Amino acid sequence: MGINVKIVADSRSHYTVGDRLIPGVRLTTFQLRYPRFIHAELMTHRVFSRNASSSRAIPVTKMLREIIEDPAMPIHWGINEKGMQANKHLVGFKLWAVKKIWRLARYPAVGAAYLAHKIGLHKQIANRICEPWSHINVLVSSTEYANWYSLRAHKDAQPEIRALARKMKAAQDQSIPRRLMPGDWHLPFLSVFERGEMKIEQALKVSTARCARLSYLTFDQKPSTIDQDMALYERLVGSSPLHASPAEHQAKVDTLSPDGFYNVKTGKVWDFMDSWNHPELHGNFRGFIQHRKLLKGEFVRG
Repeated sequence: MGINVKIVADSRSHYTVGDRLIPGVRLTTFQLRYPRFIHAELMTHRVFSRNASSSRAIPVTKMLREIIEDPAMPIHWGINEKGMQANKHLVGFKLWAVKKIWRLARYPAVGAAYLAHKIGLHKQIANRICEPWSHINVLVSSTEYANWYSLRAHKDAQPEIRALARKMKAAQDQSIPRRLMPGDWHLPFLSVFERGEMKIEQALKVSTARCARLSYLTFDQKPSTIDQDMALYERLVGSSPLHASPAEHQAKVDTLSPDGFYNVKTGKVWDFMDSWNHPELHGNFRGFIQHRKLLKGEFVRG
């Protein structure tokens, strides 16, 4: 399957200034699948809110089956040379040979993981043996993608993460964000029908649970029920300490402060922190109040 990109929620804040409707900040949530060996590079971007599938939670037999059927592969087979970039490709027999070697190398690792699992080793350890050939599913939300595209869509970036960044940019360029007004919520994994049927308190909990799963589906690939979503939310947020990261993806448009103003030339709301009433609740977003920041005990101080 390679590198897959899907937008699951896309919103832009808007403000009424006089008789004008002024566009504000865009918040986009992506559902991604890519080789685990580039995951560390995405993690360096601290403005992202993210949740990812964990090797600790995936049954060993399921992970091994996926690695056999669809191993994570490099997309660029560069010739060894100085520096961090390989500018030339291997070709012919050498290219065939290294692809074959990469695929063959997973079989001893799969065998070792399987044997360790059968002996009784927990999946959180056994699965680690095969991670170089595994994919990872990741949910990412942010109001700040420009720096990511500048760095990771660049020709000097590692080819796999460059392909990911370029697919994300193409998807975002083609997507039309939903218009939100102050107080409106960005709610990943909630359908239009569900938004209309649920009170916001329930909608936030359901969205949080689905963001934790990275899907509308349960782990056995069946659509989750509202009761299952609510129960998962309580296990996450009702625990001590809170498991609050899935609550970072829901966010509501902050109101403008009395001193908030917009750029007359561009017609956009200024992005200074004092343009909004509650910048301390934005977390790593801009112009949006994060659901996580409204949870009691979301951050434990030493």
